[in-house]
Amino acid sequence: MSKKWQISRRKMLKGVGAAIALPFMEAMASPLSLNTYRNDGFPVRSAFMFMPNGVHPGRWTPEGIGRNFQLSPTLSPLNHLKDDILVLGQLMNKNAIFQGADGHYAKTANLLTCMSIQKTAGDNINSGGISVDQLIANHYKNETLFPSLEYGLDRIKTGVDINVGFTRLYASSISWKNATTPLSKEIDPRLAFDRLFKSFVPGNNSQENPHKSSILDAVMTDAKSLKNNLGRSDQDKLEEYLESIRSIEKRINNQSNIKDFAGNITPDIKKELVRVNQNIDEYVEVYAGVDVTEKTRLMFDIMALALWSDASRVATFMFGNSVSNRNFSFLEGVNGAHHSISHHMNHPEKMEQYDRITKWHLEQYAYFLNKLKSIKEGNGTLLDNSLVMFASGLRDGNRHSPRDLPIIVGGRGGGKIKSGQNLIFEENTPLANLYTTWMQATGIEMEHFADSTGILHPIIS
Repeated sequence: MSKKWQISRRKMLKGVGAAIALPFMEAMASPLSLNTYRNDGFPVRSAFMFMPNGVHPGRWTPEGIGRNFQLSPTLSPLNHLKDDILVLGQLMNKNAIFQGADGHYAKTANLLTCMSIQKTAGDNINSGGISVDQLIANHYKNETLFPSLEYGLDRIKTGVDINVGFTRLYASSISWKNATTPLSKEIDPRLAFDRLFKSFVPGNNSQENPHKSSILDAVMTDAKSLKNNLGRSDQDKLEEYLESIRSIEKRINNQSNIKDFAGNITPDIKKELVRVNQNIDEYVEVYAGVDVTEKTRLMFDIMALALWSDASRVATFMFGNSVSNRNFSFLEGVNGAHHSISHHMNHPEKMEQYDRITKWHLEQYAYFLNKLKSIKEGNGTLLDNSLVMFASGLRDGNRHSPRDLPIIVGGRGGGKIKSGQNLIFEENTPLANLYTTWMQATGIEMEHFADSTGILHPIIS
């Protein structure tokens, strides 16, 4: 039985030294907004995912146009999500082409700004302007705990790529607060989770390791009190949400045993570890072929919780830095590193491995979309109320071309986007047209962004 009782959309569960944002519930919406799918009761969430090094150019594009299309073999991990996605062809990041822009950097740092970056080997970096995710974040920053969240798998790169004369800083960020300020990304699931869901009272002198206890224990009294005032649907939703948090905590805490073990290492060994720790970490995960599937999915579960709880409405995720040479030998049939394989020179064996690496990325993207789709919101799902882009800054790693970019958008943007289509636009249509359309779907009335020439009318519902 539903109760006529409303709570604020910014309501949090609170306890001693802890606070948890809540998912969107029926009790937060006005009574009229619950009777229709297209309404302003549910915010539109935005997520932008970047995959480095491009795709196999001959295996990406689906057959058929509009709703009557068949996903290509590369896109097969998304077969069961066909009605929830848009595959967009012939979009181009025009400002990624300029004198001296060879390579990856000029096509990564500006993926979400659509402006020319400043070529430099120093720290005087410039992406040309603010990125689209930050425009959206600024618009809603007063309505969420965090304006935006930036996640990824690779640590920030420094130094200079002498092959093309660009600072590697451009490889590490797609999110820019302004033209000269990239936003650093969180790559540790524990830290990402704690930032969102573990907020302890300043000055708390407890010696208990917070990693060994659940944040849910601290807020359980408040949770029980809230539950007594909710309708049945919201009670079920609250239980599901809290169980999702506990599930992630358990998975992360299992990995924390390694940190506990490290505490027993002698001081002399610790001193040496300080010197080589960064290189060891990077080698083990990136170059030794460690399977990062579970780590990626942990990050995606945390992202889903953040969007579900409305802790933030904007998130970015980088599967790897630009020019990433992560070793994907944990995949069957792959025995090398991503960037090296992407320079396949049309060699059949390398192109097959290249394609398998892309499929792994799409499997993780599908995992995230499925996660959002499993979460009910009103008459729809969290995926219905989201837009999630998967893209690379270049088409083919062998050619470095920013034309006909591989781009997929999942979700319906609160009912404003017509998903379930494969669309081929006029050749060299500005990528910025997608972002202008995107912002309008999220409620931002902006007619022009970067080099946009309009909106993508076929995707508007």
